[in-house]
Amino acid sequence: CVETHKEFNLALAVKHQTITNGLKYSLATGNWGDQKKSMSSKAGVSQVLNRYTYASTLSHLRRCNTPLGREGKIAKPRQLHNTHWGMVCPAETPEGQACGLVKNLALMACISVGSYSAPVIEFLEEWGLESLEENAHSSTPCTKVFVNGVWMGVHRDPANLVKTIKKLRRKDDISPEVSVVRDIREKELRLYTDAGRVCRPLFIVENQQLALQKKHVKWLNIGFNDDGEEYKWEQLIKGGIIELLDAEEEETVMISMTPEDLENSRLQQSGVDPHANDGEFDPAARLKAGINAHTWTHC
Repeated sequence: CVETHKEFNLALAVKHQTITNGLKYSLATGNWGDQKKSMSSKAGVSQVLNRYTYASTLSHLRRCNTPLGREGKIAKPRQLHNTHWGMVCPAETPEGQACGLVKNLALMACISVGSYSAPVIEFLEEWGLESLEENAHSSTPCTKVFVNGVWMGVHRDPANLVKTIKKLRRKDDISPEVSVVRDIREKELRLYTDAGRVCRPLFIVENQQLALQKKHVKWLNIGFNDDGEEYKWEQLIKGGIIELLDAEEEETVMISMTPEDLENSRLQQSGVDPHANDGEFDPAARLKAGINAHTWTHC
């Protein structure tokens, strides 16, 4: 074009069918990669959504696939891990070769969408975060602060900082998906705002009292609060009734299994034995027989 002084025509230079046909092939077959090099391409990237029933559609959308060979003899990847509690369903997995490698997200679990880290970093700078240059020659014990894996600086009062960040998260001043992990042993405070973390909702407990009250349940049922404003799941999170925790933050908090445990704890502190009358059955007794007998449930 330069030599012949002609105008460059993109339509003549590039065949649009090449790109279109390649995309059509990949979407239709699920094999993403070059058609000619089918061995190196990824299989099962795109799938036809299962629409047999509403339950089967939900199940298909929440499926997790472990990218391991199905012929492997190692049992560990197929077994449930402690960190899967509440995140992955312990019963729903296919039989045969894919058993334990194809998992399903638990009913209440969700994947973080991700949010900007700038508001969190700005807050840290306002709340006494010291840069590494300032603190290079200081002998005072400090806690390292990381945001999405990047070392931002150090802080002298991590306990107060964690308390404040959690308060802001519960008031919706920063994204409810932000994860706050304080590792006391390693003297680290890790904050995550990235996408792709599996989170699950938990009721907030303060001073051994549930933040959830009967009025909140009533508002949820009718869809409006006393002021006539819409009241849904989002308002529960913004109102500091529920918070989303990922697997890493879950390890740093104390979680009560049932509201009765809170009542028992209050009774114990007042000097009453809560288990004097009845003993609880084994938790496995709450599962139905079919799930109890499932191959991998006992792991």
